[in-house]
Amino acid sequence: MDSILEQLVELIKAETIKCNIMEVCGTHTMAIAKSGIRGILPPNIRLLSGPGCPVCVTSQGDLDAIISLSEQTDITLVTFGDMLRVPGSHGSLQEARSRGADVKVVYSPLETLEIARQRPDRQVIFLGIGFETTAPAVAVTVQRAHQLGLKNLSVYSLHKLVPPALQAIFADPELQVDGLICPGHVTVVIGMEPYENLAAHYHKPMVVTGFEAEDILEGIGMLIRQLKTGTAKAELQYKRVVRAQGNLAARQVLEQVFTPVDAAWRGLGIIPDSGLDLKPQYASYNARERFHIEPGNIDEIPGCSCGAILSGKLEPEQCPLFGKVCTPTEPVGPCMVSQEGACAAFYRYQPLRRAQL
Repeated sequence: MDSILEQLVELIKAETIKCNIMEVCGTHTMAIAKSGIRGILPPNIRLLSGPGCPVCVTSQGDLDAIISLSEQTDITLVTFGDMLRVPGSHGSLQEARSRGADVKVVYSPLETLEIARQRPDRQVIFLGIGFETTAPAVAVTVQRAHQLGLKNLSVYSLHKLVPPALQAIFADPELQVDGLICPGHVTVVIGMEPYENLAAHYHKPMVVTGFEAEDILEGIGMLIRQLKTGTAKAELQYKRVVRAQGNLAARQVLEQVFTPVDAAWRGLGIIPDSGLDLKPQYASYNARERFHIEPGNIDEIPGCSCGAILSGKLEPEQCPLFGKVCTPTEPVGPCMVSQEGACAAFYRYQPLRRAQL
């Protein structure tokens, strides 16, 4: 451990203030677990994992609709790899593919353009999953499809917006969250203004940090400093990457293609204006309208605590299925599947605690 990290750890260990701090980014969740930060914090400072995994917060009803859509004979469904093994009520996309569904995995939404050009006989649907970080590339894909005149490409947008979810967290009387570690990647796009508004309205401190252990510990120290002095503002620790105004070009393309809509979040329910759907001028590329997609029941998987974990009400190890019925090789819920899921992080990086279950 280098001297700066040691100093940060010693300063935080000496704090006597009692507080609950939530990280709302899946990459932070993984970094915190990998670096063992939870294990070095004093018991009076508690870290909670929030709804920072876009795969995990996709509702059960939306998952079921996706899987059902993929099994239509004239459809090619294009998605990111994280979605393949996420369990719906009756299987996963991976299982649907084993039964003959045409499901393709890509690294970039723009790859969907070439797939659609090569298969003019099929309807090609890109599954838009992710927060403000990934949505701009999907918006550009829609614009290019329009420019190319592709008639067989559409997007099923399940994109989510982070600030409305943070508002829902602060407004939930069951959640005692004193401060937030905010997502660096998302803030690269949206900038600091949404956090500044939330901090002022709810009088809760928020800090945007990077993903190294030093970044996260410094961010925790900044939150503690605010809590001790009774201040509440949005601060930027990740100054080497994030600009306060965000990425204006990315925000512009989002505004050109998408419009905010109400969306279902696993663990948080329906949050107003927290999703993104295509604007009317791009309706011909909207898979939801083209194929009359209606999400199914949003009830959770029986016995699975993913919803409570995503809202910070439980830790992964408090789920009765964790490490027993539900493991990365045989996941029951999405939090154990995704590379950004809290359950996957706890299982992978906390073997000593897991052995004590």
